[in-house]
Amino acid sequence: MNSVWQQLTLTHLPLHEWSKASYLGHWFGLLRKQLSRWRQSSVLMQYADLIGTLIAAAVYGLAPFVADSPFGNILLLPPLVACAAFWLLLTLTDESGYGFTPIHVLVFLYWGVSVVSTVLSPVRSQAMEGLLKLTLYIMMFALLARVLRSPRLRSLLITSYLHIALIVSVVGVRQWFFGAKALATWVDAESPLAKTTRVYSFLGNPNLLAAYLLPACIFSAVAIFAWKGWIPKALAVVMTLVNSACLVLTFSRGGWLGFVAAGFVLMMLLVHWWSIHWPRFWRVWALPLLLGLSATLLVGAVMTVEPLRERVGSIFAGREDSSNNFRLNVWAAVQEMIRDRPILGIGPGNDAFNAVYPRYQRTGYTALSAYSIFLEILVETGIVGLACFLWLLLVLVHHGWAGLQRLRKVSDREGFWLIAALATLAGMLVHGLVDTVWYRPQISTLWWMTIAIVASYYSNRAFAPASTSDREWQ
Repeated sequence: MNSVWQQLTLTHLPLHEWSKASYLGHWFGLLRKQLSRWRQSSVLMQYADLIGTLIAAAVYGLAPFVADSPFGNILLLPPLVACAAFWLLLTLTDESGYGFTPIHVLVFLYWGVSVVSTVLSPVRSQAMEGLLKLTLYIMMFALLARVLRSPRLRSLLITSYLHIALIVSVVGVRQWFFGAKALATWVDAESPLAKTTRVYSFLGNPNLLAAYLLPACIFSAVAIFAWKGWIPKALAVVMTLVNSACLVLTFSRGGWLGFVAAGFVLMMLLVHWWSIHWPRFWRVWALPLLLGLSATLLVGAVMTVEPLRERVGSIFAGREDSSNNFRLNVWAAVQEMIRDRPILGIGPGNDAFNAVYPRYQRTGYTALSAYSIFLEILVETGIVGLACFLWLLLVLVHHGWAGLQRLRKVSDREGFWLIAALATLAGMLVHGLVDTVWYRPQISTLWWMTIAIVASYYSNRAFAPASTSDREWQ
C-alpha cells in the first residue's frame, strides 16, 4: 500500500537519472555544456536568479494596477514573455543540470493535455489564445520554482507582493469610508445590502479583489513569525489587519469562504509546527481548542453584525438570491457543455468558453466563465484534464507536507512560507468552488507563484548542487 502511494505521489521519481539516460536529455546536456561557457564569462549572468526574480516582481507590481484597464492584459504581456524567455535562457545555460520536480511533471502533463484539447477543440483559434496564456503562466511557474530556491530571493518576491497588496488594500478600505461607485450589479437589488458599499480598489470587481487579497492575508499573517525584528513584525501585523479588513469589505461570499478555509488550514499547520516543543497535553488539545474558539468567534460575528449575517444568509437562500440563481443557471448550461465533450473538453481559456457557451446558455444568463474552477477545468480539458489537475493537487500536498516535516525538525524559519503557501492553496481552491477568477492574470499569476513556492522546497539528493548565483544568494 505504501509503495502504491509513493508511486501515485511520484515520491521516488528518478528525474535526474532519466535525464542522463535519455537521448533527449543527453542532447540537451551537450547543448547546455556549450552555452554554459558563455554564462560563466558573463558578469550579468552571475546574478541570473536575482534578475529572474526582479522580472517576476515586475509582473506582480503591475498586475493590480492594470486590472481595470482595457489594455491590462497587453501591459502584462511583456514581463510575462520576459519571464518565459529568461527561464529558457537559465535552463539552457545551466551546466549543473538542475532537474524538474514531481510537481513540474504534473504541471507539464496538464499543459500537454491542454495542447491535445486545443488541437481537437471545436473553436481552435480561441483555444489557441488560451493555450498561449497558459503556456506563459506555466513558464513563469518554472522560472519561480527555480529562482525561489534561494531563501533570500523567495523573501524578496513575497515582500514585494505584500507591499503592493498593502497599497491595494488601503485604497479599498478608503472606498469603504468615502464610498465607491458600483460598477456592476454585485448585490441583489431586493436585498437589505443593496446599498452596501462593496470595495474593489484598483481591480474593478470585489470578487476579483477578494481573490487577489486572499494570498496577501495569509502571507502577511505568516510574515509576523517569519520576519526578524520588531519593526518588520509590526509592519506584518498592519498588513494582516488592513488586508483582512479589505477582503471582508468586498462582501465577496466566495472570498469569505476561501478566507475562512485558508485561515483554518493556517492555524492547523502553525499549531503542528510549534507543537513539537509543547507538553503532551497541549499537543493533543491545542488544535481542538483553537479551532473551537475560532469557530465560536466566527459564528458570533455572523450573528451580531447585521451586514455579515445578511450576506452569509444569502449563501443559503437558493434561487431567491439573484447571484445564486445566476450561478445555478450557468452551471446547468455548463453541465450540458461537459456532456457534449466529456473527455478533452472545448480547449483552454475563457475565449474558448465565450465562443461555445452561447449555444447552451439560458436566456438572459450570459457568462464569461463557468463560475467554478472545477467545472471550468472540466469544460476546458474534460475528464482527463480534471484528473490531471487533481493529481497535481495530490502531489502538491504530499511534497509540501514532506518539506514541512523536514523543516520542522530543524526549526527552519523558512518553513513559515511553506505553511503560507499550503494554506493559500486551500483558500484559493475553496473560493474557486463558486467563482472563476483564475483566468484573470492578476489571480493566475498568484496561483502559479504559490505552486512555485511549494515546488521550490522540494529536496532530492539526486539534484545537482546549487549554481554559483544560488549559493551567493543563499
